[in-house]
This record gives sequence, C-alpha cells and structure tokens, in this order.
Amino acid sequence: MTTQLFRWNKQNLRRQLSVIRGEIAPSILLKNATYLSSARKTWRKGHVWIHGDRIVYVGEQEPKETEGTEIVDCEGKYIVPGYIEPHAHPFQLYNPHSFAEYASTRGTTTLINDNMLFFLHIEKKKALSLIEKLDELPTSMYWWARYDSQTELKEEDDIFSPSKMKDWLEHPLVLQGGELTAWPRVLTGNDTILHWMQHTKELNKPIEGHLPGASERTLTQLALLGVSADHEAMTADEVLRRLDTGMVASLRYSSIRPDLPRILDELKEAGVTDFSRMIFTTDGSMPSFYKEGIIDKMIAIAIEKGVPIIDAYEMGSYNVARYYGLDDQLGMIAPGRIAHINILEAKDNPVPERVLAKGQWVFKDGKSYYPARHFSWEEYGVRPFMIDWDLEEDDLHFSMPMGLELTNSVILKPYQIEVDVTNDILSESHNECFFVMLDRYGKWRINTVIKGFGTNIGGFASTFSNTGDIILIGTEKKDMWKAFQELKHHDGGMFLVENEELIASVPLKLYGSMSLKSMDELMEEHAKLENALKERGYPHEDPAYSLLFFSSTHLPYVRITERGIFDVFKKKVLFPAVMR
Repeated sequence: MTTQLFRWNKQNLRRQLSVIRGEIAPSILLKNATYLSSARKTWRKGHVWIHGDRIVYVGEQEPKETEGTEIVDCEGKYIVPGYIEPHAHPFQLYNPHSFAEYASTRGTTTLINDNMLFFLHIEKKKALSLIEKLDELPTSMYWWARYDSQTELKEEDDIFSPSKMKDWLEHPLVLQGGELTAWPRVLTGNDTILHWMQHTKELNKPIEGHLPGASERTLTQLALLGVSADHEAMTADEVLRRLDTGMVASLRYSSIRPDLPRILDELKEAGVTDFSRMIFTTDGSMPSFYKEGIIDKMIAIAIEKGVPIIDAYEMGSYNVARYYGLDDQLGMIAPGRIAHINILEAKDNPVPERVLAKGQWVFKDGKSYYPARHFSWEEYGVRPFMIDWDLEEDDLHFSMPMGLELTNSVILKPYQIEVDVTNDILSESHNECFFVMLDRYGKWRINTVIKGFGTNIGGFASTFSNTGDIILIGTEKKDMWKAFQELKHHDGGMFLVENEELIASVPLKLYGSMSLKSMDELMEEHAKLENALKERGYPHEDPAYSLLFFSSTHLPYVRITERGIFDVFKKKVLFPAVMR
C-alpha cells in the first residue's frame, strides 16, 4: 500500500518550517480573521498562514515573504474548521466522489465512510487501492472496517476472511471498526467477531456500535467488549445512557431519523450543559434530504435550539477529531492541521461563503471550484450491474401463505395473506402488492406479498438493496415485467412503471447502487421518484431506505435474504428461497 502513516514527509516539513522563517511565502494568507480557538474555547483575532494543504501559523504575526501569496482580507468574517461527517454511507444512490464534492462545497470537508459495498464486492487489493485514490480528492476520506455483512450470507466466513479483515483494519485510512450490527451474536458467543474487535483495540482504534433501543445492561456489556461510540440514540435519555457507559454519543439528523431538534430540546430540559462527548451525523441520508445541507445544517439546528455557538461548531468538528485521535491534524484552526477551513459571514450562520479543502478553494463567490476529475471506477472493479438473464413466467407466480408488512420505513412483520394472488392484477382497494426478490445472478427468487409499501404501484424494480439483489414490487404483473426490462436495459437502478410506461427512474450505473450523476442532478431524480411513489400510496418517510433494508438482519422482525424469509429473533429460515 502506498499510503503513509503521516501525511507530510521530511521535505514537506522542511518547507513548512521555511515559511515560518520567512524564507518561503505561504500559499494563502487569511488576514484579520476572527477564528475559533478550540484550545481556548473562544474566538480570537489574527492571521492564518497556509502552505499547500496545511495551516502553518495562526496568530498576530504577518509573513515577511508574500510574493505569490493569495491574500484574503477576512475582516468582519469568522473562520471555523471544516466540518466532519463521522458516519457516512457514501453509496446511498450517490457515489463517494460525488458526495465528497457536494459535502465539501457545504463545508463538510472530512468524511468517515462505511466500507461495506467495497468490502463485499471488490477484491481486497483493488478496494484498498481505491480508498487511497479517493484520498487524493480535496476532501479527507477515511473509512470503517465492517465486522459482519448485516444480512444472512451462505459464505460469510469466507467473505470476512482473516487476511481480508486484518488488511482492512490495519490500513492507515481506516479509523475504526464497525458499525457493529451483529452485536447479539457477539454477546451470545461469536468469538470470531470478538477477535477482530480485540484486534481493533490493539490498533488503538475505536469501535462504532449499532445499538437501537439498547438497555443499560446491553450498553454496559458492549462497553466492556470495546464499543466506544454509538449513533442510534433516539431520545435524550438514550443519549445520556450512552454517555453514562463512557461512550461518545452521535446525535442524528437523517432522512429516516430526523431526531436532532427533539433530542436537543430534551437535553436542554434535562439540564445538560456539557456537549464535549457528543457529535453530529446525518447517517447516510438519501440525496434529496441533503438539499438543506449536511453537518452545516445540524450546526444551524443546534444554534437555533440554544446550544452555545462554540459547542455547536465543535460537535461538528473538534469533538469528532478528538474522538478519533486526529485533533493534531483535523478539527482545529491551529498550526499543523490540514487546511480545511470555512469562512462564515456570521458566527451564528454555519453555511460557509468560502471553503478551503486541503488548502484548495472548493467553494467561493457562490460557485463550486471542486476540481473536475474523471474517476475510472472500472479500473478498481466497480462495474455496471449487468444482467444476462431474463424473467420467466414462474418468476411472477405467487402462492406463499405468509406476507410481509412494512410498518414503517424499515420494520417488516409477517402477516397472513388473505387477498387473492392468483390473478395478474391486484386490487387497489387495499395496500398490498406483489413482491419478488431475485438473485442478481438469476440463481434464486422469493415470491410473496408486501403490505404497506403502496396501493396503486403498477410496477417497480430496483437493484438498490443491501445485498445488491433485485426487488420487484407492484400490483400489475405486466408493469412489473416492464420495470424489470427497464432495469436490465439501464444496467441497474430504480424504475417505476404505470400502464407499461416509465413514470420515474434513478439509473444507478455503478453496481446498481450508485449514480454517476452530480448530487444536484441526482437530488432531482430522487425527489421525483420518491414523490411518485408517495402519490401511489407509499405511506412512510423514505422508500429508498425500505429497499435498502429489506435484507438487513440487524432489524426486526423478518427479512428477505438469499437463504429465504428469515426470522431475525428465532434466527431461522421460515420459507426458503426457490432455485430458478
């Protein structure tokens, strides 16, 4: 691997010293700035010198040598560190490159990313080369190392092999283990995952939990096993429960859990005044949710809810860097830090008017200056979703007695099917649709009925799912067939058909999970599709998340996996998948 443990080599360090000594001019000088000093927890006035991608000086002195220096007068402006998203899922219809660009132009210049898609679908050497290539972007890109697949895979032990796990966990761009969705297996005796958790701690890296609704007893046990943070608190009491067990608590504002405003109100009512062990995350929201911003939006909400302004900024920057042991490189306006800097018009408005990422202007004068770059995804094994098979008549045959009820965006419960499923069209007088999950390679299928996804969805096809398998939903078999053909023709994505005509679509050219389009274009496509599904009876917050989590066994009560319909609590297959 080419990535070194420390960002700057000896030659870089010597040149940075030469800037301080007046022998070399800084690249950029931010004059007369009012900057946030997290070391003093106050606002200070001074000048910020930048050389290349690093802050080299902050204080009252001006550089002696300024030939070629870009001088920016920041009188009346406020400077804060670039914001950090500690829990990004950069495959939620967008791709890591497009999301990094959009995030940085809104001031979120560091992303700490889920590695699941790369880990499961790309050969190890190429995957690790890919994350190194992504780190060449102006955005700082770090990663997690997952311990489990979050579903039921027949060959999971082979996929999570010792050599693969070791190389991911030990890579310098991987900052943590997790998120740990298989914690019930660990508590009931899975020593393989526990071994990798121990190795993570030996590397002095934290472990992120995934602990919705966890009791004090569960949190305590997992703290003993090394879990050091969790993002699943949904109330202030749950936040405090995590803090009481020594964990760092992520406060969440996402497309399916927009909990932040209420949690902050409850924390205020509880008399909380110390926010130093709390951080912000948008937890991999869908594209259209990000129109109002990313971490900048969360800081704005916190300020509006009465969180002290400095605390609000530090929850989106310094607190995160300190938790990961990176506050010597990130999260502060201080010498030695990567030059991720947001320039604000007012200290109570976290939306930046200018953004520096690794010392480059990526946003100013209302425009993005993020460098255009062609990314050769195929070189790293990220390919289109190619289908070399077709639907057969039996694939749309339904006879299973048990259906799936979607009670909110992500929870599935079993129920007894009572509607007549022998016809080609289901009535629109109820909220039940045909449901098929097909292996992406055409090897198996599962046919049932889903209640609570829509009332008059003609045909809908998607390759966007946790496992990358194909989902068909609809009330008319001819529309479901047409939606599948659209999906096949476009090499993956999400396609809604009515009366055999395409109504809305989101093509996903990369693995059937990620779009090649910009975030702005993708937001429009996603919003159009989501609105069309809601007009046709989808009753919950986020249909894309429903698709994503149909196979995810970290959620109750039943899931659809390659083994069949799976009872999460009893850990057994209720109805096996049918081989095609």
